[in-house]
Amino acid sequence: MSEASPTLEGMARSPESPAAPRVSPPDLPREFDEGVPRRGADLLAVRLHLAGTVDLAHSSLEQCTVEADADAVDLTGATVLDVAMSGVRIASLRMRDAGVRRLRITGGRIGTLDLSGARVDELELRDLRIDYLNLGGAKATDVEIADCGIRTIDTPQAELTRVRFDGTRSDEVDPRGLKAVDVDLRGLDALSYLDANSLRGTTLTGFQVQQLAPVIAASIGIQIRD
Repeated sequence: MSEASPTLEGMARSPESPAAPRVSPPDLPREFDEGVPRRGADLLAVRLHLAGTVDLAHSSLEQCTVEADADAVDLTGATVLDVAMSGVRIASLRMRDAGVRRLRITGGRIGTLDLSGARVDELELRDLRIDYLNLGGAKATDVEIADCGIRTIDTPQAELTRVRFDGTRSDEVDPRGLKAVDVDLRGLDALSYLDANSLRGTTLTGFQVQQLAPVIAASIGIQIRD
């Protein structure tokens, strides 16, 4: 009988866990043309300056840089490959069902970053303030989130592999239905988790586990009284 392939649970318990994310910088050209954003655009090696409400749904952005001071940027269903965003101010950045590979966002403020249903491979979020990060139903591999303040993180039904937080704070994390492999939460200072049972496959510090003890106890029917 052939040996069964490892399950997500088995991979999560590997002694080498948690494996670090394999994140590389976007492959960018030395020079850029000026790009014009539009729905369904095919943009290669351009510099985009976004303002107001921008419709880039179902577009292709490859080897691009993005600057933005915008109310809403719609990248629903877009292909994002080797893209760098820096110093952005966006009230709503919608990337639902997008295909993302090597995206780096550094510095700035985003109200809502919606990656629900997206397929993500190599994402770096650094030195950002985000009100709401939605990864619901996303399949994300190799994600680094560093020096960020994120008010709410939602990961319901997400599949996350090799994800690491470093120097990041959050008020609330909703991991319900999360499937995690090598998800390192030791660098995430979260005030609350809505469901401790859904943290299977993650790595926490001893202090974080102590903080979660009341949630874990309640989930298995233990009453705590002093």
